[in-house]
Amino acid sequence: MKIILKDNVESLGNMGDTIKVSDGYARNYLIPKGLAIEASSKNIKNLDHEKSIIARKTEKQRLEAKSLTEKLSKVTCTISRKVGEQDKLFGSVTSKDIEDNLRDQGFEIARKNIVIEEPIKKLGEFMVKVKVYPGIFGQVKVAVLGEE
Repeated sequence: MKIILKDNVESLGNMGDTIKVSDGYARNYLIPKGLAIEASSKNIKNLDHEKSIIARKTEKQRLEAKSLTEKLSKVTCTISRKVGEQDKLFGSVTSKDIEDNLRDQGFEIARKNIVIEEPIKKLGEFMVKVKVYPGIFGQVKVAVLGEE
């Protein structure tokens, strides 16, 4: 039976692929789970239409992500911490701290999208990567200051 995948299936292919599978696999597993539809001419036309809608939506999200990276490059997160001898912090600056600071400045960035390559454990300015969209990363300047 020829089917069109509606979602990425690891062992078969990606969304939109037209493949041939056994009748039982298609009728008993793929179609009831909503992973595929039968490849008829009507379904192929509908899929092409859906692909164009998804492509436009993806392009719009990508453009918004690029404008967000430009805005993030101008942002500085100022975080103050207690320091010990030789300007070492008690603890470290975490992605949660950066997330809270960005939220206060009006940016909704999830903590899991903030990539700190090395723990920030001293005073100074650091550049931190922020994953804005798959494949698009921005950078935020983090200034760590000592508390009196």
